[in-house]
Amino acid sequence: MTTVIGIDIGGSTTKIVGIRSGEHMNPMQVKATDPITSLYGAFGRYLSENDLSIPDISEIRITGVGSSFVKGDIYGIKTVKVNEFSAIGLGGLYLTGLSDAIVVSMGTGTAFVHAKGDKFEHLGGTGVGGGTLLGLSSKLLGTKNFKNICDLAADGDLSKVDLAVGDISKSEAGMLKNETTASNFGRISDYASKNDIAVGLINMVFQTIGMLAVFASRFSDTNNIILCGSLTGIPNTNEFFSVINTLYGANIYVPNNAEFATALGAALVNVESE
Repeated sequence: MTTVIGIDIGGSTTKIVGIRSGEHMNPMQVKATDPITSLYGAFGRYLSENDLSIPDISEIRITGVGSSFVKGDIYGIKTVKVNEFSAIGLGGLYLTGLSDAIVVSMGTGTAFVHAKGDKFEHLGGTGVGGGTLLGLSSKLLGTKNFKNICDLAADGDLSKVDLAVGDISKSEAGMLKNETTASNFGRISDYASKNDIAVGLINMVFQTIGMLAVFASRFSDTNNIILCGSLTGIPNTNEFFSVINTLYGANIYVPNNAEFATALGAALVNVESE
């Protein structure tokens, strides 16, 4: 029984997943200093941990920014490059079972793809993403470690850094509730702790992405928004987006294995249609 391997090669992280008989196998991610090292490290480790050998692999499908560095086949296995936006869209729909949605890939930056059936349109993107969170955390918190940032944020208080509508108005402004953010970091004081700053940074990144996703969904006439990519690994991601979900009537999904949506999409996409 042969297996198709999908690999999403990022700048520093490679995600890999196998598809066998239409079902996905356990996904995996590997970090390295460069995309080629990351790719081969992820592939070798994936074969080992899933008891696979090279003859078991019928095809390797690669995508992501790092795929541009790959030339030729990998270990003699047919290797093809997949359009990243098609992979994002297909992976998001596969994980949720939806047929029409805005799929948001939250990696170093953020991409917005309208996925409808077998049509995938890249609507645009923003430089606000995981790179923003790590870069600002490095300067403001003294760490670029993803887990450390999340641990700090777990004990943070948004009211110590963000200005809410209720802080500047005696009554709710239209559909905006008193607790709605009026200004990210608009209330920060000298007494805000690292914990408060950490949760404020995550909230700022997520709210920026969330609002752009809402605009994209309205433009594309769908209420479904699927969040994918590395940033979905932040604990309680759903809670950060719940205000946007409520205010704007969006249906926001964070599916299981959302970090691996693009790798899954690469493995599933019909390459001949690319």
